[in-house]
Amino acid sequence: EHNPIAVCMSSLLTTSMQNFKVVIDALAEAGVRDSVKVGVGGAPVTPEFAKEVGADFFTEDAVSLAEEMLKYAK
Repeated sequence: EHNPIAVCMSSLLTTSMQNFKVVIDALAEAGVRDSVKVGVGGAPVTPEFAKEVGADFFTEDAVSLAEEMLKYAK
């Protein structure tokens, strides 16, 4: 309905970061995964984990996230 260019998720606990994959799979099931960039980050999150769950990018903080998102702005 809103046609976002990105979905960004952050986690402070290892138990909640497992839900990144759930969201990414739901985007795929809805048929919008290819049109939405997915960014993840947070204290326990690593670039390797971001890749494992299928995220497009990982950032360590909000400033880096803003810089990354500028690449996708229209």
